[in-house]
Amino acid sequence: MLGLMQDWPLLISKIIDYGACQHGSREVVTRSLEGPVHRTDYAAIRARALRVAQRLQRDGIAPGDRVATLAWNTWRHLEAWYGITGAGAIYHTVNPRLFPEQIAWIINHAQDRMVLADASFVALLEALADKLGCVERYVVLTDGAHMPATRLRNAVSFEDWIGEVDGDFRWLDLDERSAAGLCYTSGTTGHPKGVLYSHRSNVLHSMAMAAPDALGLASRSAILPVVPMFHANSWSIAFSAPMTGAKLVLPGARLDGAAIFELIETEGVTCAAGVPTVWAMLLRYLDEARARPSSLQRLIVGGAAAPRSMIEQFERLGIEVFHAWGMTEMSPVGSIGSLKPALGALEGDARIDVKCKQGFAPFSVEMKITGEQGERLPWDGKSYGRLKVAGAAVARAYFRDATPILDDEGYFDTGDVATIDANGYVQITDRSKDMIKSGGEWISSIELENLAVGHPDVAEAAVIGIAHPKWGERPLLVVVPKPDCRPRPEAILAFMSGKIAHWWLPDAVSIVSELPHTATGKLNKVKLRELFREQRLPAA
Repeated sequence: MLGLMQDWPLLISKIIDYGACQHGSREVVTRSLEGPVHRTDYAAIRARALRVAQRLQRDGIAPGDRVATLAWNTWRHLEAWYGITGAGAIYHTVNPRLFPEQIAWIINHAQDRMVLADASFVALLEALADKLGCVERYVVLTDGAHMPATRLRNAVSFEDWIGEVDGDFRWLDLDERSAAGLCYTSGTTGHPKGVLYSHRSNVLHSMAMAAPDALGLASRSAILPVVPMFHANSWSIAFSAPMTGAKLVLPGARLDGAAIFELIETEGVTCAAGVPTVWAMLLRYLDEARARPSSLQRLIVGGAAAPRSMIEQFERLGIEVFHAWGMTEMSPVGSIGSLKPALGALEGDARIDVKCKQGFAPFSVEMKITGEQGERLPWDGKSYGRLKVAGAAVARAYFRDATPILDDEGYFDTGDVATIDANGYVQITDRSKDMIKSGGEWISSIELENLAVGHPDVAEAAVIGIAHPKWGERPLLVVVPKPDCRPRPEAILAFMSGKIAHWWLPDAVSIVSELPHTATGKLNKVKLRELFREQRLPAA
């Protein structure tokens, strides 16, 4: 017997309809690329998104067509997402930090018919245009006064483009399983892989992220997504904010500590989300300016593990820090590190110990860890194995790729090695390819990196395994010092000694001016291994 409830499809258009209806005057604030701070609201976002959809349809964009966006977090980018999906097309977020050859490859692989881009990326697109035969038109996300001269095919400013329609449009009635968004992974080897989100998966993921144990959004909240919309579905914040009526503060292209602090203070931001490198810049600014955020209550850190020292610094300022772990294939968030009641009374080091974990899975995500033979391992906080996931917003295949990616139980292998404790908290030990096997035992590069960054003179750290004649592999620590600091290798090792097993201590420390990163800001261990492939460690 089936239930007798209405068949109300979970569509992205429903989100902006709700935001405009119930929270229409709630602000969307952007530090624009042109300079001034721009203010609009959810009612206006919806009205202009309808014009985007209408204009796309006039230009011949059909349901299922891909429309690329190459842009920072702005109100126009937000309008584009809702307009594209409302017309039944698929927004394809292109990461400008990728190598130009990769950008060309993914646009062609996605077969994007149109590109909507910020003016700051016009030169990049011009250099690639001859390789992008699938693109029929370029729309520059600006107005006529700021439209750059360009030879891009059928180029037009966004404001002139949507100015030719009146917005008298009705969102398309779609199956909730229809494709809505496309985001490519930023793998360090081989071509990026396309993850194709549906309306249903985006809506369910956004509901999970808005919950109190996650972003904790409400109509009284003001959220600053420093995580870019071109990376990992923007952690669903572009959907969770209007879904709850939270004020949305978009940073544009300025992500330095001073600019982020200014937005937090002037706009009363209560929650912010981004990668550790951004929050490291904010901490440096707060220290130099002797400033303190007055409204910020919650900081979500993802993309990489936050060093223990960073968590401690923000918590001393009265700001709760939560890890978010996930990946593009998970829409992207798979766990959030808020404290369950059984752990809420913890204080001091015990509390920070839990905060350093990646947290527990929200509803709609299932997890398991497996051993070398694929057997399930216990949730005891000690047994570590491959972390695998399943759920309503987890990929079951890659776009235009027939390679199976799920195991016999329907779980996706994340490539991470992890433990899960009795409370359900995940701790990522390492990427499976980055674990260091020394004398038959495993060493976590992540734990060593986070410990090294706690040294007062170290800005960034990376650990890789180097071949060793006796132990097979031993860890090499590579560090970037803070400005005007010259840490000695022996001093760094002395700082780390006693905080980990003695045999985990790196055999050598190399001081460098910078570390290689991927397009999403993560440490590029592949490149780092290439740079140190001639490194030799002492035999003793």
